[in-house]
Amino acid sequence: MEKRIMLGNEAFARGAYEAGVKVISSYPGTPSTEVTEAATQYDEIHVEWAPNEKVGTEVAVGASIGGARALSCMKHVGLNVAADPFFTAAYTGVTGGLVVLVADDNGCHSSQNEQDSRYHGRGAGVPVLEPANAQECKDYMKFAYELSEKYDTVVLMRSNTRVSHSRGIVTLVDREEREVIPYVKNIQKYVAMPAMAKKLHVAQEKRLNQIQEDSADFAINKMEINDKKIGIITSGICYQYVKEALPDASVLKMGIINPLPKKLIEDFAAQVEQVYVIEEGNPFFEEQIRAMGIDAKGKDMFTIQGEYSANMIREAFTGEKPEHAAAPEAVGRPPLMCAGCPHRGLFYILNKLKTTVIGDIGCYTLGSLPPTSAMDACLCMGASITMAHGFEKARGTDAVRNTVAVLGDSTFFHSGITGLVNMHYNQSTGTVIVLDNRITGMTGHQQNPASGRNAKGEEAPALDIATMARACGVKHVVEVDPFDLPEVERIVKEETAREELSVIITKRPCALIVKQPMIPHTITDKCRNCKMCMKLGCPGIEMADGRPVIVKSSCVGCGLCKTVCPFDANEEGVK
Repeated sequence: MEKRIMLGNEAFARGAYEAGVKVISSYPGTPSTEVTEAATQYDEIHVEWAPNEKVGTEVAVGASIGGARALSCMKHVGLNVAADPFFTAAYTGVTGGLVVLVADDNGCHSSQNEQDSRYHGRGAGVPVLEPANAQECKDYMKFAYELSEKYDTVVLMRSNTRVSHSRGIVTLVDREEREVIPYVKNIQKYVAMPAMAKKLHVAQEKRLNQIQEDSADFAINKMEINDKKIGIITSGICYQYVKEALPDASVLKMGIINPLPKKLIEDFAAQVEQVYVIEEGNPFFEEQIRAMGIDAKGKDMFTIQGEYSANMIREAFTGEKPEHAAAPEAVGRPPLMCAGCPHRGLFYILNKLKTTVIGDIGCYTLGSLPPTSAMDACLCMGASITMAHGFEKARGTDAVRNTVAVLGDSTFFHSGITGLVNMHYNQSTGTVIVLDNRITGMTGHQQNPASGRNAKGEEAPALDIATMARACGVKHVVEVDPFDLPEVERIVKEETAREELSVIITKRPCALIVKQPMIPHTITDKCRNCKMCMKLGCPGIEMADGRPVIVKSSCVGCGLCKTVCPFDANEEGVK
């Protein structure tokens, strides 16, 4: 047996491989992205990036009906997008094992909320598993497929940032190759229309009750009886914090977190003096455990916000505050677009024109920060177009003439297209700007339908955004290089003045995937300290002694600062 240090997400992928999974279809979303990326190394698995999480889940459901084990991965807000097929697949059940992996983001490290995906599992009526380390990520994934096929159910695998992005030693074994289960037509099972759905719901409830009945014997649950004064019920990453903070406490670590292993919880509670529930997020466990008639403490001691830690738990139980060595004050480093980012020029112009910008989810969301501060709203994937449409219908066309919706190429394919169709159908006159940087930048450069490559890096058909916009009914579609600032300004003015729907596509590859000149500019004595270059918010320019200077370690020689300098003081460097 080989042992390897693996990221939690890599271990999930390895578990899918060893379990004989044949199809993985996902949409990238931190902290889940590396699962699908890691799976691309296994030739036995068809791995793809879907346009969005709903599509990915539906592909996995189709593969399951076709008799193969399948997986779809996403972040917590992606499960909202996938909820439609997910909730109904919970009724129909499976043929080949089917797992949906969701990674929550406690603490909002890279997300717009701290959604607790355990409620999706409970609401859908499917079993939910939650591992605590890399080895368990692999083992639980394999167990999930056994569970899925034994009980004819979708299984939700829940991770979070710390489990997905921490490393541990994982023992590897060979892949268990599985034959595709023969397809048998079954209208009563797989056609989810009302007459069938009513029966399917009864079957779903029956199997969930059976899983709860059997769950006390699942090996993924672990009871550790030590000091009986304190009995802690927990799961996932919180188990690691508890073991570090309170090594002598009795602990019930639940591997299955929906349905809760009721018999095991009651047995554990009977052996300890006081039950404490430690869980990040909402009191999901606590409320159910109290409903069992067990006196449990939990959120009266801990917050529902952010991440927990061993120090937080230790202090709550012992009052001991950790001693921290004095550390030098760190220099603030706010998030910002990279040097040479193709989005910077557009946001500079939008700020200059005092344009109202309804934004979207992507690295371009950083355009909302100073100095451009060129974004007024951002809600969720694809919402820029639909919110801009609603903004216009609420305020009137003339009142919102200088308003645009901004989103990226991957987001356009994810859920922007339907919004554009809606704008055309409902006669909006707004302007949509698609920032096409030829990649899914925000999650680490994954391919998308416009990039010309698939998930494994192989050549694939590339969809043309301009052609698709015209197919949606848009007559006025124009493409522009976002570094051509005079042209960008002219086009934005022209298109926002139209009394018809229009689309602008800014086309320039991400600065991190195309080789840059890497020859730093210099600021000459022509500089009159007007600070126009500082309005770009480029990390390659800083103030020193009251004047802008080029940071040679950051400047990539993109030339944008030269474009905005009114005194021609920014000169291209020389090798």
